[in-house]
Amino acid sequence: MSHSTSHSTPSFYDPAEVGSIYLERAALVANEALAYRQKHGVRPSGQDKFRVAAFGIDCQVGFCAPGASLFVPGAVADTCRTIEWLYANIDRITGLCFSMDTHRVFQIFHPAWWVDKDGHHPAPLTAIPLDDVRSGRWLPIAHPKECLEYCQRLEATGKYVLTIWPYHTLLGGVSHALVPALMEAAIFHSIVRRHQTHFETKGTHAMTENYSVLSPEVKELGGQVVGAFNTSFFKMLMEYDRVYVFGQAKSHCVLSTLRDLKEQIHATDPSMAQKVWILEDAMSPVPAPPLDPLPAELNFPVIAERAMSEFRQAGFHVVRTMDAIVY
Repeated sequence: MSHSTSHSTPSFYDPAEVGSIYLERAALVANEALAYRQKHGVRPSGQDKFRVAAFGIDCQVGFCAPGASLFVPGAVADTCRTIEWLYANIDRITGLCFSMDTHRVFQIFHPAWWVDKDGHHPAPLTAIPLDDVRSGRWLPIAHPKECLEYCQRLEATGKYVLTIWPYHTLLGGVSHALVPALMEAAIFHSIVRRHQTHFETKGTHAMTENYSVLSPEVKELGGQVVGAFNTSFFKMLMEYDRVYVFGQAKSHCVLSTLRDLKEQIHATDPSMAQKVWILEDAMSPVPAPPLDPLPAELNFPVIAERAMSEFRQAGFHVVRTMDAIVY
């Protein structure tokens, strides 16, 4: 069963502004949303018999605005398609959920955490393998024993070597915010459907990376818990009949989150895999660095494409924003 009210976008939406940073116009958006709800007789989300979630991963200024320290090329067009998809399906999307990558200056993956023997910090995108910590090539400013253990545990997973990232999505800073045009779409949805948008923070612990929304890369250091699988958020998502996933980056946080979803679904109830719908044209990979030869583990676009076929095999649906929401 499927139905729709109107596929027009609100008058305040300007695709040319999606890459821009500006103050969200909450009152203007809310007034237009109210008029839209009354004109089209859109029912509240609470009355939906088939419940659809839109789950946006790290759709923040720090990844989606040109000039941001971790801007993902392609993110502006992805966000445009996402916003237009949200407006086109406003009456079918029950709830919006956004993860918010949330960091501070002193975290294990930021330059300020490490120094060399001369007191210099590593440049962004420096890899810090376990051997460099053991040999003292890079020294942590705090918790040396735990930092060594972190690198050991991280490399033992076989997924990553500790990578130093540019300062990004800093709590309190503009780069932490949701892209303004997308925030306006979320406000519009909230008012039209009378449903609160859900925001889920991740990445707040100083001593671990947190690519996935659902779990940190390392969960324990020095016998202390530094993070755990986010069971309550997983349950919240899986209470929906369908979950559309979009966001940035396709090769990193989106991929890690989808892998965690896949593993948890497989472990609890494999039939839930059919609930997950990946909006493939609403996410982009981090570009491969200009290395020749390029190591396979840094060919992020290829890694992202391979993962999509892995998710298809797991029973996830891979679709596009132009595909109708039919149920």
